[in-house]
Amino acid sequence: MSAYVIRSGDRAAFLAGLRELIDFLTANSAVVVPRHASIVVLVDACDSDGRREGVESVAAPLGVPTEDLGQGYFNARREFGPIAYVAVATPAKERQ
Repeated sequence: MSAYVIRSGDRAAFLAGLRELIDFLTANSAVVVPRHASIVVLVDACDSDGRREGVESVAAPLGVPTEDLGQGYFNARREFGPIAYVAVATPAKERQ
C-alpha cells in the first residue's frame, strides 16, 4: 500500500468538463478569461517521504521534476501556455 493518497476524480468527467469549457469560451467571446490558470492535484501523506513519493508519481508521467520546497512541502509543475498542471503536497498540520 502506498504511503500517500492522491485526491483524484473521474477522468472522463474531467476531460468532458474541459471540452465543455473550451466550447463555451469559444462560443462566448465576451466572457473574460484569466491571464493564468492552474489545475491542482492534491497529495496527502503523513510524512515527508510519502509526500515526496506522491508528488513524484504525478511528476513522472508529466516529464517534470519534483521540487522540494522545504519544511515538508513538495510540488511538480508543467505549463501548457498560460495554464499550469500542478501536483502539491503539504504537511498535515497545514491542511487543517
